[in-house]
Amino acid sequence: MSPRPGFVLDVDRSTPPTLFWHGERFSLEKLPEGSRVIYAPEPIDPLKDPSAAIRAALTHPVGDQDPLPEQLRPGMQLTIAFDDISLPLPPMERPDIRQLVIEQVLDMAAEAGVDDVALIVALALHRRMTEPELRHALGDRIYDAFAPNGLLTQHDAEDPDALVHLGQTEEGEDVEINKRAAESDLLVYVNINLVAMDGGHKSVATGLSSYKSLRHHHNPQTMQQSRSFMDQHRSELHSSNWRMGRLIAESGVKVFQIETTLNNDTFPTAFKFLQKREWEWKAKDRLGYLAASKALDRTPARYARQIFHSVKAPHRMTSVQAGEVEAVHKLTTDNVWAQQGVVVEGQTDILTMGLPYISPYNVNSVLNPILVACLGLGYLFNMYRGKPLVREGGVLIMTHPTPWEFNPVHHPSYIDFFEQVLSQTTDPIEVADRFEESFATDPWYIHLYRTGHAYHGVHPFYMWYWCAHALQHLGAVIIVGGDPAAVHRLGFRAASTLADALEMAADVVGPSPSLTHLHAPPILMADVQ
Repeated sequence: MSPRPGFVLDVDRSTPPTLFWHGERFSLEKLPEGSRVIYAPEPIDPLKDPSAAIRAALTHPVGDQDPLPEQLRPGMQLTIAFDDISLPLPPMERPDIRQLVIEQVLDMAAEAGVDDVALIVALALHRRMTEPELRHALGDRIYDAFAPNGLLTQHDAEDPDALVHLGQTEEGEDVEINKRAAESDLLVYVNINLVAMDGGHKSVATGLSSYKSLRHHHNPQTMQQSRSFMDQHRSELHSSNWRMGRLIAESGVKVFQIETTLNNDTFPTAFKFLQKREWEWKAKDRLGYLAASKALDRTPARYARQIFHSVKAPHRMTSVQAGEVEAVHKLTTDNVWAQQGVVVEGQTDILTMGLPYISPYNVNSVLNPILVACLGLGYLFNMYRGKPLVREGGVLIMTHPTPWEFNPVHHPSYIDFFEQVLSQTTDPIEVADRFEESFATDPWYIHLYRTGHAYHGVHPFYMWYWCAHALQHLGAVIIVGGDPAAVHRLGFRAASTLADALEMAADVVGPSPSLTHLHAPPILMADVQ
């Protein structure tokens, strides 16, 4: 039997309460009659033999590329770059896709007599991965073979000796990337496409770049002009990365791109009820929900966080394609939409969503208020093709505890951004003009980024810019159950219950508004007609 596609439910009086995430907890909420609930498609069937599929992709590439074994030779310099801890979400059960792919690339390199091989984590301005995180992504065999010899490194966007400037695009955008990657005879990039925004030229042009390059597209103007980060042809973020990627190719950097996609089998058996449709819950699902809810209610937040961050997802590979960057990415995005796409008729006055405990930037950490905003307005709001789920001037309601809490190791500059910047202005343009440079060039933040496990000093700015399109589009943002002081610092409205939030929203959009609930995770992409 084929997995069922996504589904849009029209709520009536017989519809059971709908599950809402609330950080490390969840609740059941009764939605008004006439509301809609958008459910993700069920997980599609994974590849039966991932190893064979990977080998086929490497030996039968797409686009203007020779098979990988034919590009490998003794005496060459080979660099393998790969996505960092931000993908996939939640982290997948071992073996991770990156391990499966890199093992085969290394086997082919060994067969060809290549002995100058280096691995690079494509961090951009993200935090450095820990040894356990690297071992999980790569497997012990790869880690033990490369790390002790200094052949497994993490991209340092602040090391001038490790960067090379390749020129400027026709739009005047600086292209500066990792020197080892740029000067290698072949750069193999191993990507996981969790959402349609990932991959393509963004892999190298962002993942291996510097602040000098990133500032050209990680800015509020670009974000406001991107009418969905998930729709390449309507995204100025993509346009900039594509210009940079083409300049990288014209500069002589030879990239062999490997992209993979996953199904949306997100939760292990104990939490399977989280990805089912509530009216189809059986007794086991209801008991699972009640047991988990009661246990979490008695668990302090920090311990609940640890429990959830220990969860490993049973994601499985659904496709792998390799070769020339743009040809590969076309196939990849088709496969992403095949798993995640849901056709939705028309926009809504009010969009509701429950925010879970995790985003790309708080793996093994707390989802601080800035990341709450980014997850809701930067990511879930943008999970659409065509036009947003919520109409212009509409209201977004999110449920999350939004604690005034930060991880000082991972997010030191976030603390100062929240205290010093958002206390003065929440306007992304003003934030960029007045404060970005001082944070981006601060020696202490740079030191923590380069030597510890901290996100770059400018990173909270980028997370705020990620919200720029939604902030420009929406009439109001309401957070249910959040710390009122933290919510107000973000410039949003706080509500204690969903019913209160709906009353507040009606003051903005008028009486008898339409309402749509985005039932995620699992991840879905709304194709709004």
